[in-house]
Amino acid sequence: MKKYVCVVCGYEYDPEVGDVDNGVQPGTAWEDVPEDWLCPLCGVGKDEFEPVE
Repeated sequence: MKKYVCVVCGYEYDPEVGDVDNGVQPGTAWEDVPEDWLCPLCGVGKDEFEPVE
């Protein structure tokens, strides 16, 4: 599963870790992260994330 990085603050979403504090369980692919999920560091939406190369 690909990791995604916030272009605003650099937070990296790792599907193996998820974002448990915000309701995203480990093992959740980026495509399955809720559309209303926000970056836990800066608060932007999923549209501000890009895949890690």
